[in-house]
Amino acid sequence: AADDLKRLVLIGLKEAGLKFLSAESFVTPRRLILVVDGIPKNQPDVREERRGPKADAPNKAIQGFLAANGLTIDQVERRKTQRGTFLFAARETSGRASSDVLHGIIEGVLAAFPWPKSMRWGGYRVRWVRPMHSMVCLFDGNVIPARFGPVTAGNTTCGHRFMAPAAFAVCGFADYRDKLRAAKVMVDAAERRALIVEAAAALAADVGLGVKADPGLLDEVAGLVEWPVVLIGHIGEDFMSLPPEVLTGAMRAHQKYFALLTPDGGLAPRFIVVAN
Repeated sequence: AADDLKRLVLIGLKEAGLKFLSAESFVTPRRLILVVDGIPKNQPDVREERRGPKADAPNKAIQGFLAANGLTIDQVERRKTQRGTFLFAARETSGRASSDVLHGIIEGVLAAFPWPKSMRWGGYRVRWVRPMHSMVCLFDGNVIPARFGPVTAGNTTCGHRFMAPAAFAVCGFADYRDKLRAAKVMVDAAERRALIVEAAAALAADVGLGVKADPGLLDEVAGLVEWPVVLIGHIGEDFMSLPPEVLTGAMRAHQKYFALLTPDGGLAPRFIVVAN
């Protein structure tokens, strides 16, 4: 979903003629985040030329060309070409404010978002993967009041659902990222993965064990938490008589636990769990 958000917004920017320097998306269990740097304050001005009939064409053809372009004969250019002298009409269109263009791009992306499964909620006609609670949308520090169903974008968000649920205002991405971190939310999944790996290895080493490598589970667990807290647990002795594949399969699929290994590679009666 984070990749789709980035892809669709960048397509919209390209179609609108808005260049940018960089774009990066982030995801947590509760948030989709996109930051785009280097967008100009206005679209570029556009000059469009239309070639009309020959300069010596019948008057009816010339008048039709002038009327179609809203010009008089004094406002068109006579230009020699290899095929003769033609009339040319030039029209210059001033670029719109980027904030206005972005407003339309964002609402269009949200309406067309390609969720594999989506739902309606309340009496609203819009569809999303789950009911949307809030939206932050800023350009150059100012709010773009894009709408999606009952939600209008603003400049406020909230932190971790249980540890820091109070709302607060932000003025840009750096401010958003830093204030969320202070409110117990790490927006970067790579940072969450690295913390889980480091803390799990340290807890396992404290009891003379190692963590069974499982990149897929690591990615999944990093996507399930906004503030990872790594803990170590104990498996009851009665369960250790089960085949290791049964234990590790159940822990991985149902509990999202990481198995721990003894120095000789056997399954240890301990596990790592990541709390949010």
